[in-house]
Amino acid sequence: SDAHLAATGSRPKVFVAALGPAAAHTARVSFAVNLFGAGGIEAVHDPVSVDADTAAGSLAASGASVAVLCSSDALYAEQAAQVAGALKSAGAAQVFLAGRPGEYADVDAYVFAGCDAVAVLTSVLDRMGVA
Repeated sequence: SDAHLAATGSRPKVFVAALGPAAAHTARVSFAVNLFGAGGIEAVHDPVSVDADTAAGSLAASGASVAVLCSSDALYAEQAAQVAGALKSAGAAQVFLAGRPGEYADVDAYVFAGCDAVAVLTSVLDRMGVA
């Protein structure tokens, strides 16, 4: 991440797509920001919630090629597949969901307490082309 910063002027980025009200997403946003931050990946997010209609513009504005969905299990059931699909259509190379693995279309991987953080971070940095 430091070499990437020196070479490009910015750290690798992940877009944090917060779904629903703050009460529904704050805990998982904090988890995702800290997890990706541990790997030197800057988490970029707008405190305003995104949905399938606003996800593409928010991803583009973030400058990130990887995204992580953050919300409650109930909102994931309602919105995760649609927002993940919108992010993929907008060019996200990889979409994570902060929470236990489930079956959501266009979600590539899951991050959660107890996941293999080193494997997740290594995979993301490799996909981003950061050595």
